[in-house]
Amino acid sequence: MAENPNSSPAPIPQEGATGSGADTDDAAHTEFDNIRDLGDIPAIEVITRSIVMLMSAAAEKLGLAEGTPEDRIDLPEARTLITALAGLVDASKADLGIHAAPIRDGLKGLQLAFREASAYPDEPGEGPGEKYTGPVRVPKK
Repeated sequence: MAENPNSSPAPIPQEGATGSGADTDDAAHTEFDNIRDLGDIPAIEVITRSIVMLMSAAAEKLGLAEGTPEDRIDLPEARTLITALAGLVDASKADLGIHAAPIRDGLKGLQLAFREASAYPDEPGEGPGEKYTGPVRVPKK
């Protein structure tokens, strides 16, 4: 799995900050040239970026990245992230438009991966985020 560019938030420049402390250094300003004010970002973009970050973090905690060592898997953390993701997806479903179906599919994939990774899987409807999505079952073959 490729490294997630959203894994750490971009620095938020303070008023008058240049990144290096030198107000006259033009090169220092370039560090913040690509940062937009949150007020300029459409709400749906903030929501979808948050969804992607939650999905990526949950996948990491589930050990879905190839070669993830066993000691990096953290199911309680994955449960928390998946539940937060499900709540956000449920609350914003009317605004997701054409992105709603692939986002729901990704969420369902994480919920199923969680069930598969659990030594004692939750009953359908009791898994992470299922109070928002409804029961998630393994598809019949």
